Amino acid sequence: MLLSFHKYQGTGNDFVMVDDRAHHFDEANHQLVRFLCDRRRGIGADGLILLRLHEHYDFEMVYFNADGYLGSMCGNGGRCTVAFARQLGVIGTEARFLAADGPHEARVDAADGTVHLRMQDVLGQQEMEDGGVFLDTGSPHLVRFLPASTLAELNVFAEGRAIRYNDRFRERGTNVNFVESPAVPGQPWQVRTYERGVENETLSCGTGVTAVALAASRRGATSPVHLRTPGGDLRVRFDAHPDGSFTNVFLSGPATRVFEGTIEVARTV
Repeated sequence: MLLSFHKYQGTGNDFVMVDDRAHHFDEANHQLVRFLCDRRRGIGADGLILLRLHEHYDFEMVYFNADGYLGSMCGNGGRCTVAFARQLGVIGTEARFLAADGPHEARVDAADGTVHLRMQDVLGQQEMEDGGVFLDTGSPHLVRFLPASTLAELNVFAEGRAIRYNDRFRERGTNVNFVESPAVPGQPWQVRTYERGVENETLSCGTGVTAVALAASRRGATSPVHLRTPGGDLRVRFDAHPDGSFTNVFLSGPATRVFEGTIEVARTV
């Protein structure tokens, strides 16, 4: 059985994209999703995304983590799906689509391909005992601010995994973001993220940098916030309110087509 696919990446966060407008992909086949995302045996990706038609929206984005199971909202994946939909001719430069956390709007800058994705409003943040900040930007995120010049040497896999599986977060899981504030005002906030579902550090996380930008607003960051991940730079703009909520939250950055092809899939997978 041959499966056609496209590969996209947004600041190094990469995805297998499947045009599933005919609804042929079996989303209950977790083994198949794991195989396609496997970097040694399959195509290799942080996640898999189905683009499906929806009667009330331009399209629907169905996102799977690399572990094979349906995931929550993925910001970089959302931007890549918008770029994919444009490539397929499903949209022009504007989109309204449905994702795991509800409806989203997006716009593609025709000049450079930057995708501006509207995220959900965020109603609050929760301070943690260890100085971290927990909030939900479509996916749950713990944001932990680090002392200067410590992020580069941090073992993100070990530290992130310990938090993701601790007593507080084990049942639901959480993504964990480690952050260094800029040494000079105007420079980017440095971010590294451990992603649940991938169960490892990824080069970038869209909902993660969104969470970092909102949490950083308590530390003097003003919209738009420039953030740098190992995979590249992103920007987040928002309106902050006295009650701790955030509206008009937009995640902006590149979404790049890498290649397309077909892969032979055993019917037993």
